[in-house]
Amino acid sequence: MFCENQSTAHLALPVYQYQIGFLAPDACDLPKYPGSAWRGAFGAALKKTVCVVRNTPCADCMLVDNCAYPYIFETRPPTDSEKMRKYNAVPHPFVLQMPNGKNESESIYHLNLTIFGHGQRFFPYFVHALQQAGQNGIGGRRQRFDLQTVMQISSNGAKQLVYSGNNFQAINSNTLIETPVMPDAVKIIINSPMRIKQQGKNLNPQTFNFKGFFNTLLRRISLLHYFHTDMPLEIDFKALSRQAEMIDFSQQKLEWFDWKRYSSRQKTEMNMGGVIGELQLEMLGKEAFWPYIWLGQWTHVGKGVSMGLGHYRVAPTSLVTFTK
Repeated sequence: MFCENQSTAHLALPVYQYQIGFLAPDACDLPKYPGSAWRGAFGAALKKTVCVVRNTPCADCMLVDNCAYPYIFETRPPTDSEKMRKYNAVPHPFVLQMPNGKNESESIYHLNLTIFGHGQRFFPYFVHALQQAGQNGIGGRRQRFDLQTVMQISSNGAKQLVYSGNNFQAINSNTLIETPVMPDAVKIIINSPMRIKQQGKNLNPQTFNFKGFFNTLLRRISLLHYFHTDMPLEIDFKALSRQAEMIDFSQQKLEWFDWKRYSSRQKTEMNMGGVIGELQLEMLGKEAFWPYIWLGQWTHVGKGVSMGLGHYRVAPTSLVTFTK
């Protein structure tokens, strides 16, 4: 059941969603969460495409402030930044994700790409680098994928062809995510490992809480606005955080998914496990939180988001049944 007379709200973060269709000649044999393999291949192809100063670290390159690669893949705070000046990296302007982890047929493989804010100006670079990544091969077996089409997906799920046969088509620029009327209660379904730290410790199925979830989500959305749009969020972060302390999920059914990935850049195995499962949240009196919870379905939350981790979807509990 939905609340009456609840006005819709917007956050000023442009979100460009694409479904990229590949022809996969062989049977698909990739990990359960293949975003890591795709992101690594994408980054390598992107650097090879745009880098004109070989064997020079991005931080030492005179072109670092005008190059697509460091902005997209090794995103750093600008020299005049008022936030995260002591950090080496800030949120990437993209997310790669397999839609529901399934293909529509044995030969067609779909990869979802979401680009945020100013990252959209490099859209042709994304397409070319993913095309090259697929041709070079993905995963340990170097499985080949041939890019066929790119469809733009609107927030209501409608699709429009924007790339096919080396030709780009017009892109819909109306990309703000409109927040629907707030329901009385929602079910939050976590589809890929959500790794969130609170006070230096990972939140597990026993310690997972609304404050840790929301503060991490709010920080991510705020930083995406600050670094990838011209409209930083002007809100009372401390007040929202204090309110979040008083909120609990009404039901939780979570489990820990233990997952590791090998980082070729750091040449080490990294723990990327997190919680998956279902949460239920009563929404009465939580209007201030609703736009961020809704937008988080596109931004993801937690560690490893650019490779598709920390993804969840939201549904009114009137349309779904909480699994016992």
